[in-house]
Amino acid sequence: MPLALVHSRALAGMEAPPVAVEVHLANGLPSFTLVGLPEAEVKEARERVRAALITSGFEFPAKRVTVNLAPADLPKESGRYDLPIALGLLAASGQIPVKSLEGCECVGELSLSGALRPVRGVLPMALAAARAGHAFILPKDDGAEAAWVRRAHPAMSILPAENLLAVCAHLGGQALLAEAADLPPPADDIYPDLRDVKGQAQAKRALEIAAAGSHSLLLAGPPGTGKSMLAARLPGLLPPMAEVEALESAAMLSLVRQFRPEQFSRRVIRSPHHTASAVALVGGGVQPRPGEISLAHHGVLFLDELPEFDRRVLEALREPLESGQIHVSRAAARAEFPARFQLVAAMNPCPCGYRGHPRRVCRCTPDQVARYQGRLSGPLLDRIDLMLEVPDLTPEEIQAAPAGEPSAVVRQRVVAARERQQARQGRSNARLEGDELEYHCRPDEAAAALLRQATHRLNLSPRAYHRVLRVARSIADLAALPDIGAPQVAEALHYRRSTGV
Repeated sequence: MPLALVHSRALAGMEAPPVAVEVHLANGLPSFTLVGLPEAEVKEARERVRAALITSGFEFPAKRVTVNLAPADLPKESGRYDLPIALGLLAASGQIPVKSLEGCECVGELSLSGALRPVRGVLPMALAAARAGHAFILPKDDGAEAAWVRRAHPAMSILPAENLLAVCAHLGGQALLAEAADLPPPADDIYPDLRDVKGQAQAKRALEIAAAGSHSLLLAGPPGTGKSMLAARLPGLLPPMAEVEALESAAMLSLVRQFRPEQFSRRVIRSPHHTASAVALVGGGVQPRPGEISLAHHGVLFLDELPEFDRRVLEALREPLESGQIHVSRAAARAEFPARFQLVAAMNPCPCGYRGHPRRVCRCTPDQVARYQGRLSGPLLDRIDLMLEVPDLTPEEIQAAPAGEPSAVVRQRVVAARERQQARQGRSNARLEGDELEYHCRPDEAAAALLRQATHRLNLSPRAYHRVLRVARSIADLAALPDIGAPQVAEALHYRRSTGV
């Protein structure tokens, strides 16, 4: 039969749209034409497939070969189409049965020897194949990654293969491929423990509140006071990831080949350098790929030395902080990536870092301090829920500090607070909007009076006013209180303007 059809997948943002690889053989001078909007690496498949077929002992058809990657208006990139093209050629030339290709999808890059090399984005493609009810053939090195799909789709058939010969033997019925082994449940990974931080009781309290309500946090203080150390311990305070959250997080990392199967269900912490560009942070490119905010989905994004970031880069955070997603639009493509992350930022009070230090002299002029702090715009600071100063401690204070609580103990309180939020409103406090916010975060009379007074005195914007209410609701949830009282509002207000920024 001179025509064969093989099913595969493309990548478009978080989606994995289906691609039909159609192979047609016709009489005429031998040629190989590849159509369907392929990019350079896809066009190079002609040489890889030719060499892989010959070295694997198959015959490359001496005919006029036309390969169509449909739909034609969807850009095709990477070497993942090598395997489906090779199988289509073999089926169209009668070297493997055409019917064996029904009900399955395949991806994989071929080496010149016929071995299968791993490709990026296997997890989103396997999830899409599972929803379509198809078996999925893929390189052996990607099998452990794709196996996690069976946590959500137990009947999914995942068939890793070492080379083209193994795939053809499976399709011909000579030697069936073994199913990818079910991986054991991931062990509780050891996060850095909060007990390692000496002193800084107020900062630990703010970290607990941020974890309880999924709030953003800004830590300000001199160098060496433990800001980075505190931020690294936030993932260990967060509740365990739900199955859907773990798959979404893993799928994002899979798009950039950074997923490790042994880290499944571990909350990630991303720490981009302050020289990162806007594209690196929020995503982009000719064919849009996720940035750091999306790779931190359901995890933590830590921005150290916050004022050192380019202002335009920081301003790009404003929309995803509110919406939890980012829309990347380019001339050739448009993509939408989730970005439901917790922001933790750290900064010094001035360029030298010692403004207000009790034992070291700050040599910055008022103008230098104003320019440094002015790099953070009001709209960005308005979107940060908690702000506090992390003071420098003397050696005597560090030695006299009592042993702090371990992360496991604090995490129990955080989990209990999150469970109250889920039972009451079905989401974390930081995501409350509109009528839900007014209903679930209504303060009592004393708290309302305090909040009105503070709003006028601190010139709080309506956005900041609502963020104070959300933080106060989280404080009340940690204390298992049904209502928001004046003490909770007072503590939330304290975290609003305690950095001097």
